[in-house]
Amino acid sequence: MGSIPDPGELTELTQPSFEEFQRQTSLMTSCTLLWKELSDHINSLEQNLMKQSETLKRKIEALDSETKASLDSLKKRELSIEDSVKIALSRVEFNTKAAMRTLGDDVEDNPDGEVDDGDGLLQHLKSTCLKMEAKEFWSFVIGKKKEIDLLREKIPAALSECIDPARFVMEAISEVFPVDKRGNEGGSDLAWACVLILESLIPVVVDPVIGKSRILVTPSMKEQAKEIAETWKKSLEERGGIENVKTPDVHTFLQHLVTFGIVKKEDLELYRKLVVASAWRKQMPKLAVSLGLGDQMPDMIEELISKGQQLDAVHFTYEVGLVDKFPPVPLLKSFLRDAKKAASSILDDPNNTGRAAQLAARKEQSALRAVIKCIEEYKLEAEFPPENLKKRLEQLEKTKTEKRKPVVVPANKRTRVNNGGPMPPAKAGRLTNAYVSSFPAPPPFVRSPSHTQYPAPVPGYPSPPPMYGSRSPPTNPYAYSPEAVPPPLAGSYPGAPMNYPAYGGYGNGLAPAYQQAYYR
Repeated sequence: MGSIPDPGELTELTQPSFEEFQRQTSLMTSCTLLWKELSDHINSLEQNLMKQSETLKRKIEALDSETKASLDSLKKRELSIEDSVKIALSRVEFNTKAAMRTLGDDVEDNPDGEVDDGDGLLQHLKSTCLKMEAKEFWSFVIGKKKEIDLLREKIPAALSECIDPARFVMEAISEVFPVDKRGNEGGSDLAWACVLILESLIPVVVDPVIGKSRILVTPSMKEQAKEIAETWKKSLEERGGIENVKTPDVHTFLQHLVTFGIVKKEDLELYRKLVVASAWRKQMPKLAVSLGLGDQMPDMIEELISKGQQLDAVHFTYEVGLVDKFPPVPLLKSFLRDAKKAASSILDDPNNTGRAAQLAARKEQSALRAVIKCIEEYKLEAEFPPENLKKRLEQLEKTKTEKRKPVVVPANKRTRVNNGGPMPPAKAGRLTNAYVSSFPAPPPFVRSPSHTQYPAPVPGYPSPPPMYGSRSPPTNPYAYSPEAVPPPLAGSYPGAPMNYPAYGGYGNGLAPAYQQAYYR
């Protein structure tokens, strides 16, 4: 058996090698780096947890605040119902009494609706609203399209006189919305009147206590408004889909939804398509927000840009405050570049050789005017100075004006003057007693075809028949009767003496200064 070494006994120590030392050094370095990496990762996790905790804390606070605001709003709405109902009932009672007084009056209204000022127009509108005569109201409005600004100002005050404004408006526009009942006999587009009346109804039906958050429309009228909206949506298929429906009709439909507060969340995609298809309409950005499409605005703006509707995208951008995400100046410049390309393609089109230049100039002019107006509307002069655009527009308009100038045709020696007198024949030089002049007719003796004749006879001088050569003298070349001229005496010369110039048929009492040598 081997003996167990004594611990106290000295043994021979092994010398560590240099390779072992390097290995241990490398191991220490690796451990240090790993420790540092783990520490950084742990610190990062702690910071992320703190950020998420702060975010969650803010969300909880915002949710509590929104919940409190919602509860306060509900409480306010509940308390305001009684006041709102009292106001509505008093208004209905007042309007009913006013309507009864109007019906009992013996004052004859103007059947043609001829009014010469704003007060007269308002009185006529109020009269039809008090009597709930929706058809007469509609006929009067569509007949005053030239006074649309005055109508926009006066219609809300007139609609407030109605006993049931919502019912009155739906009956008034029922001739053309949701379906045009005029059929083939339908004339001009009347969607402008529908939009005007629907917009004017909003301040009338808004709750007077809590504002636009509550629309004072009876449940029966709201159901009728929903039925009208469904009827319009069903008619889309008959019209060929969204692509073929007219923009004014789309505007009327969307305004109908907003006015009566009947927007459906399940139809948001339909609303989105309708808004994008009619984005050039001025009111579309605001309607899109009212329809609940605010969250979809970035995607809608990108879709408009991809379709080449950069100008419409700028209007949507300013409506929802996305100017930082979609800078307007690059969009306007891109719009101008596309317009120039379109104008060049028109010039290169062989099918428009006759009107190519005119169409191309019109296209570019329209784009320039739209961009200049947009720059002025949103105060972008510092970022996009419009001076060069205005110069280009003036240049195009100047070119268009020059092309419209009439071409001046130079008069030749045989230009016929319509002065009521005789014109020498082409071969007058070979005819006896014919007058031949190598000079053009003097302008002072030229008469307009519409020149007024003299009211009284003017004595004239006889003109000899040989003066016309082989041609017959003109019928009644003077403004006076030839019967006033005395007949020539027997044995006298048939023409004017050689030392006096002949008057030759001029009805103005003046003799042209022709030399004696021109007579034969």
